[in-house]
Amino acid sequence: MKDTLDTVLSTRRGIWLMIAAMVVFAAQDGVSKHLATHYSPVFVTMIRYWFFAAFVIALSARRAGGLRKVVQTRFPLLQIMRGALLAFEIVVMITAFAMLGLVESHAIFAGYTLIVTALSGPVLGEKVGWRRWTAVGVGFVGVLIILRPGEGVLDVRSLIALLATVMFSVYHVATRYVNRVDGSATSFFYTGVAGAVAITLIGPFFWTPMVGWDWGWMALLSVMGMSGHYLLISALNHAEVSSVQPFAYLQLLFAAAIGVGVFGERLDMAIV
Repeated sequence: MKDTLDTVLSTRRGIWLMIAAMVVFAAQDGVSKHLATHYSPVFVTMIRYWFFAAFVIALSARRAGGLRKVVQTRFPLLQIMRGALLAFEIVVMITAFAMLGLVESHAIFAGYTLIVTALSGPVLGEKVGWRRWTAVGVGFVGVLIILRPGEGVLDVRSLIALLATVMFSVYHVATRYVNRVDGSATSFFYTGVAGAVAITLIGPFFWTPMVGWDWGWMALLSVMGMSGHYLLISALNHAEVSSVQPFAYLQLLFAAAIGVGVFGERLDMAIV
């Protein structure tokens, strides 16, 4: 009985952490879109990851056992790959924000929950009942309505957002997989450091001098990035991925509010 209660409470914490992560991610995407109008998405992502990596290293060094304990992982290659994958997914998604807008990009990106739920069974061994499979099917139809391939709307901009969706889905499932053995602190470390190293390999080629208040926006973006991903990793550490996925759709709602209210974007009937 106690184990059941603990599981329920842990799942609830995971849900609230997921909701908080979605709020942070939506606000972060608004700042990313603003910066992408003046700077390369690769450059924006690189600067953001430098702040991120510095924060992660400092935080890890203060933990019991220090960096030596935090870097210990049963999945070194997978941890490095998922960190690098997220960095490049962010580049792709910021590009979609600049070209397609927050509303439409997020309408497509919301489909990542369908991919994650579908993979949680065969990859993670989690039980996915018929209700969740039905939700996956309905959600897939919704994504097709937004993409409208039969009307010739499936252009390069939509494909960019779709690519980011697939990349983030793989990152999400990989995070849940490594969290079964590695703690959230270890996953957080590799998310920041591996991502920073990967993006720095190409970032300097896109360097652009940053001026004025844009440094303030970049600092805010960096703080949001750190907070959002730590909340997400913690959520996956408290609950099964298939339990928290439905609440990830809230990011579309929050992002749409920012897109319409701040950037003057319009809601297409297919998205609604």
